[in-house]
Amino acid sequence: MTSDPDQPTPTTGVPAVDAVLADVEAAVTGPVAEHVQVFERAHEVLRRSLDPATADQSAATD
Repeated sequence: MTSDPDQPTPTTGVPAVDAVLADVEAAVTGPVAEHVQVFERAHEVLRRSLDPATADQSAATD
């Protein structure tokens, strides 16, 4: 994440992770009351995206 609006948001090459980073960065300007929801969703998506066992399970159920 970057606090400089002139700097591009870094990317990882993993679409789900990049989407989470964008959501978290966007939350910075939103109401603090919404931060918990954004971080909980980010945690869940990152866990599913980055945990090979969970990713394999998700792919099998899709």
